Amino acid sequence: QVQLVESGGGSVQSGGSLELSCAASGVIYANYVMAWFRQAPGREREFVSSVSWRNNKKTYADSVKGRFTIFRDAAENTVLLQMNNLKPEDTAVYYCATDANPDSAPGVMGAYDYWGQGTQVTVSS
Repeated sequence: QVQLVESGGGSVQSGGSLELSCAASGVIYANYVMAWFRQAPGREREFVSSVSWRNNKKTYADSVKGRFTIFRDAAENTVLLQMNNLKPEDTAVYYCATDANPDSAPGVMGAYDYWGQGTQVTVSS
């Protein structure tokens, strides 16, 4: 079992910044992938970004490229998501997830085995 706990959500104005954190505990595999997804009201959950523990490969959705940066702290089994130049369309509940298979396609939600409880991000115009 893996437990994921997110923190760092909040409310900001358009153009502002937030940093999300996700701490993993429990049975951690050496080559897993950690990712962030988000779900806005009335919309499907969508991929935001991921990082591979095997080779630090980072993947981003087109909608956040150049604004969001994902970091990993391998020693702490923690992944951070630095979000800059936030827009109202970034408003959503953000979820952390982990996949034990490093060869899975990073944006495929069904590949992820464990999920956090989510943290709300609200961006006002």
